[in-house]
Amino acid sequence: MLKLQAWLADYWVIGAGFMAASLIAAAPVVPLSLPVFLIFLHSPVYMVHQVEEHTGDRFRKFANEHVFGGRDALTVGSVLVINLPFVWGINLLALYAAFLWGPAWGLVAPYVMIVNALAHLVTSARLRKYNPGLVTSVILFLPLSVVTIWMIGWTAGLVPQLTGAVLAILLHLAIIAGVSARYRSLVATSPQGFNVSRRDA
Repeated sequence: MLKLQAWLADYWVIGAGFMAASLIAAAPVVPLSLPVFLIFLHSPVYMVHQVEEHTGDRFRKFANEHVFGGRDALTVGSVLVINLPFVWGINLLALYAAFLWGPAWGLVAPYVMIVNALAHLVTSARLRKYNPGLVTSVILFLPLSVVTIWMIGWTAGLVPQLTGAVLAILLHLAIIAGVSARYRSLVATSPQGFNVSRRDA
């Protein structure tokens, strides 16, 4: 498992870039209705964001240095779990749900995107500096997520809208809770012992 984690850590961002390019290249011939097509676009757009955010492991290093006082609260293992099964998995499930049961049931994808974008903006405002992923959050996430929610929202009804929003918020709260718990553990066991460059799970 450690060898697989190390391999993924080295190559997953490169893979995300190639997959994003492939999905975008195929997008013009994807036979989907416009609302479902917008849900489809969330996967390649999120992958473009991941390239900006995680190239050179820079988001993890930024978060550990500027948010967690230099401690390894956000680990490589956590980054992989958050971005691969969670983000990619949720976007894929949202696409299938939108395709099978109607666009409204894919609304978790734009809500995850808009919550993530707002988190980047709040972090930037709080720290008064760029954080990895900020640019694509502003120029890609906000327009796509808002347009998708607006287009589908006219006919979606309240339940799918609330379901998508609540799931997106709960996902981000779960991530924050997990990383914060590790941070508290590090502070409690070794207040002065930290290493920003560690890559353990």
